[in-house]
Amino acid sequence: MMNMQEARTIMKKARATSSDPIWQLMGVLYKSHPWHGIQIGPEAPRVVTAYIEMVPTDTVKYEIDKATGHLKVDRPQRFSNHCPTLYGLIPQTYCAERVAELCMERTGRTGIMGDGDPIDICVLTEKQISHGDILLHAIPIGGLRMIDKNEADDKIIAVMQGDAVYGQWRDVSECPPDVIDRLRHYFLTYKQAPGEKQSTCEITDIYNREEAEEIIRRSQEDYKARYGDLETILTSALRLWG
Repeated sequence: MMNMQEARTIMKKARATSSDPIWQLMGVLYKSHPWHGIQIGPEAPRVVTAYIEMVPTDTVKYEIDKATGHLKVDRPQRFSNHCPTLYGLIPQTYCAERVAELCMERTGRTGIMGDGDPIDICVLTEKQISHGDILLHAIPIGGLRMIDKNEADDKIIAVMQGDAVYGQWRDVSECPPDVIDRLRHYFLTYKQAPGEKQSTCEITDIYNREEAEEIIRRSQEDYKARYGDLETILTSALRLWG
């Protein structure tokens, strides 16, 4: 285990080589927690960091373990349909009061709550990526307003930055209808048990880039309200080391 003197030495080197030493230090000391320890990115919400949990070839649903940050098996897929895009989460976001408030405004419903998870993201790319547990930069272009058992569970739709086929898209209206239909079908059935005739999930509407960016902004505010400003906390803690 690293002692205090070694930590101070690394901190000094970070200060000498980076304008953002807190996050460089954390990257040197530890593997970052995908939800809490990775920055959403300086251009958010226009461009965001995405942590990918699943790829289209996965027959098992993976998701991060919130306590440890490790990727875990959530459940085998019950049916033969696969997620049609890369699928994961946006770091340092949280679906709570502010996200739920927008859902109620748009749907005219009451009593909606946030699902208490990071915001989900579906990333379109022409590239065949073989496994999850990776990071990439994504450009949000829209989203699915999904409600699961009276909880807001938005799915942001994005394109991988620099992608040769999808990378120039800037709004969900540019997506072929079949792409949206596949996403709708997947999310309306991915929790459905064999024999169930009705899904617990519903998708009320498809929204555009501006709405997606607003949801991301609100989820950042929800995250800060729930977890605080982690950079400030880290800075204060490191000052105690001298």
